[in-house]
Amino acid sequence: QVQLVESGGGLVQVGGSLRLSCAASGYTYSTNAVGWFRQAPGKEREFIATIRLSGGSKLYTDSVMSRFTISRDNAKNTAYLQMKSLKPEDTAVYYCAAASTYYSDIYLYMKDAVYDYWGQGTRVTVSS
Repeated sequence: QVQLVESGGGLVQVGGSLRLSCAASGYTYSTNAVGWFRQAPGKEREFIATIRLSGGSKLYTDSVMSRFTISRDNAKNTAYLQMKSLKPEDTAVYYCAAASTYYSDIYLYMKDAVYDYWGQGTRVTVSS
């Protein structure tokens, strides 16, 4: 079992920045990748970014490319999502997730079904 706890959400103005953290505990060495997803009110959960814990390969959805940066600190069992130039449409609950299965095709980590563990979410509100 892996437990994930997100933090760092809050209220920020348009153009501002936030850094989300995802702290993992438990059977963490079974994790191959960590992903960030978000769900806005009335919308389906969507993929934001993913990172392999070994090698550090990353993938982003187009809407956050060049604005968001995913990273990880394996020694701290923590993943991060640095968000800058925030827009009102970035308002959502942000979730991190951990995938135990290794996929050579990193694009498979865009699918929420491949993730085994999820955090409880942290709310980000971007106000204009």
